Amino acid sequence: MLKKKFGLFAAVTLAGSVFLAGCGDDAATEPEGEGGGAADPEFLSILTGGTTGTYYPLGGAMATIVENETGLDTTAEVSQASAANMTALADGAAQIAFVQTDTAFYAAEGSNMFEGEVIDTVSAIGALYPETIQLVTTANSGIASYEDLAGKSISVGAPGSGTYINAEQLLEIHGMTMDDIDAQNLDFGESQESLQSGQIDAAFITAGTPTGAVESLGATSDVVIVPVEQDKADELIEKYPYYAHDVVPSGIYGLTEEVPTVSVLAMLVVQNDLSEDLVYDITKAIYENTDQIQHAKADFIQAETALDGIGIDVHPGAQAYFDEVN
Repeated sequence: MLKKKFGLFAAVTLAGSVFLAGCGDDAATEPEGEGGGAADPEFLSILTGGTTGTYYPLGGAMATIVENETGLDTTAEVSQASAANMTALADGAAQIAFVQTDTAFYAAEGSNMFEGEVIDTVSAIGALYPETIQLVTTANSGIASYEDLAGKSISVGAPGSGTYINAEQLLEIHGMTMDDIDAQNLDFGESQESLQSGQIDAAFITAGTPTGAVESLGATSDVVIVPVEQDKADELIEKYPYYAHDVVPSGIYGLTEEVPTVSVLAMLVVQNDLSEDLVYDITKAIYENTDQIQHAKADFIQAETALDGIGIDVHPGAQAYFDEVN
């Protein structure tokens, strides 16, 4: 059995720098292929997110699948998620990454957190599953609606992150800005701990459900998910069409009924200069072995819907696979 490995994002960044600095003919496993501007590497790094999110466990399973199916040494790495992952791929620190579809779109056009910095060296493998925007609080907070957030201490993710932009846009639709709340820039794990200790009142968490950080919160507190009502969701989707209607289902986090909200999509992206043959093999490995992924979101990962909601170019290798099977 090939070993699944996890490392720190800092480590993969350093390793990527060393690899690039010393790259030569010996670093290639095969000649330059179609769809690639450079020889393929001997190893692959998949950037995920924090350990309490959804990207990390999915990335670990996918690393094992890709390694088993392609024979390439493949690792899943902890990272700061979507925005940082796009930058890391552009810098050559890794080859594959999880991102939100909205974040990838911003990177491709150089807007929002990528203002003035167009990333055109990264393309899509395919969409995976809905990334549900969850405004999480506890029963003790007294928060039941977006209007209740005014003046409260709210975790909105790192500045410029996908979660931050989601929070900003949802606040906007509800007639608010970041100035109307006491915004805290915490990751999912820090948000969970701060909610448990009462240091913050609520947290925006954009991730597939169930999310580990929210499940952990539910072990000690009564979790409340603040709803996005139908009219507000419609208004958001009309202005920002990469959103979709979604729900946080009953039965998770101790919820007794589903809660309406919105979502973007999680997707995989890849460096453009990987060969068409290699990306075809990676795509095929992931989409044909979802039964090996022990996570609820595996059911959403389907070749039939993999190109839905993709706002950037698809790598020719991935496109070739989807053209073949769809």
